[in-house]
Amino acid sequence: MSNSLKPDREISGSPPHNFKFIADAMLGRLARWLRFLGFDVLYHRDISDLGLIRIAREQDRYILTRDTRLVKRKGIKYFLLIHSDDPFQQLAEVLDTLNLKRYELLSRCVKCNGLLTRVADKQEIGGSVPEYVFLHFPVFMKCSDCGRIYWKGTHPEKFISNLRDILNVEKDC
Repeated sequence: MSNSLKPDREISGSPPHNFKFIADAMLGRLARWLRFLGFDVLYHRDISDLGLIRIAREQDRYILTRDTRLVKRKGIKYFLLIHSDDPFQQLAEVLDTLNLKRYELLSRCVKCNGLLTRVADKQEIGGSVPEYVFLHFPVFMKCSDCGRIYWKGTHPEKFISNLRDILNVEKDC
């Protein structure tokens, strides 16, 4: 894998077969965008470095961090040191460096990382979403963990447009 890496990127370890991540406290927005693309990303705003490392090792997760001191600690199996301050550029760093090309939009909750399931009967979410949304959108997803409701409005389209621009992608994501 190291052959495809850019020299200014720091990465350690061979990636797990199925990418799972844990983001440090500085990367909350990146965690949300990765979840939006369907990646399993844990994020705890107040987690200690030792807690982050412990969870990463126990669950075979890649650590995403901006902390240069953290990556020098012993016990880190996989990590990616993120350089950019901009969340979209951070996302581009992760996708490009790890060569991640497949996305599953709206398959994970951006708030809690739970899996989203399709709502079989739209009536069961009546009153949980604005009336206009309920009347004009046919498909809804619900988080299996926190119960948050999602639908494909304009946000996913804008996000994908931004993602294409950043990654210089011409085809659909």
